[in-house]
Amino acid sequence: MDMNTAKLKKNAFRVTKERGLAASRIRVPGGHMDARFLAIIQEIAEKYGNGTVHITNRQGFEVPGIDFTDMPKVNELLQSIIEGLEINQEEMNCGYPASGTRNINACIGARVCPYGCYDTSAFAQRMEKAVFPNDLHFKIAFTGCHNDCAKVRMHDFGIIGMTLPQFDPNRCVSCGACVKKCQTKSVGALTLVNFRPERNHKKCIGCGECVLACPDAAWMRSKETYYRLTLLGRSGKKNPRMGVNFIKWCDEESIIKIVCNTYEYVKEYIDPNAPGGKEHIGYIVDRTGVPEFLKWALRDVTLPEIAEVSSPLYWNGIRYSE
Repeated sequence: MDMNTAKLKKNAFRVTKERGLAASRIRVPGGHMDARFLAIIQEIAEKYGNGTVHITNRQGFEVPGIDFTDMPKVNELLQSIIEGLEINQEEMNCGYPASGTRNINACIGARVCPYGCYDTSAFAQRMEKAVFPNDLHFKIAFTGCHNDCAKVRMHDFGIIGMTLPQFDPNRCVSCGACVKKCQTKSVGALTLVNFRPERNHKKCIGCGECVLACPDAAWMRSKETYYRLTLLGRSGKKNPRMGVNFIKWCDEESIIKIVCNTYEYVKEYIDPNAPGGKEHIGYIVDRTGVPEFLKWALRDVTLPEIAEVSSPLYWNGIRYSE
């Protein structure tokens, strides 16, 4: 069968090792969806696939064993999932219009986890609306706290939840539980001074361990949610490296603007001869220099007064010598 594989892959199908068979990649932004959609995935797998489903590392689903000729029928079945998850679409019953921006990951966050500082799935779904569809190779992930269960530092953009702890001295019984917990499970930003905890704002990472440890609710989470934004982590063959801290005490609007600005930056500087039309953002930044990247990324961004921007930015990673 004569098949335009570039078009197939753009439509979020994977070319597999079996001739004439594809795999459908199903987006689940934030890793959260209604259970009713599982029945549709099962129908696709049993009717058009090989009866199996793979749960991907990026919290989506992949259904292998789909004949090239059955892809339009699969796209029709996917329509209710796409609509139910409110994923942007250019034409109905035609599946996904792009596969460049990978499914946006999120840990379970504050909906379930006591450590979560924010609703990770909701923010991930909002980011999805802002950036998808797009053919550029971006990876974005959200984690509710600094435990980083979502491994966001391995992504182009990692969003880590933070809270600004609020202290009520009238409720404090000087038990020292918050100080002990901060020292054993976090960064030691609390110390006891005259039998009262004092917080080092520069050292504090906003994890909320003090809030969880306090038996009398002397520590409370702030009404405002803040985030730590990390940049340009990656795996891969050439030069895997961890994402570095970019902005501490950042806000939601600024993060979305910075990510959207980076799409424009990549469109301007991406190597037109890159294999498959893809080039990792980190290599583009290495080529243009960090100041040029920051000029684009921070364009028209108004950070909160509390925000702290790291400088200089330097990524260290594995390098293979000849």
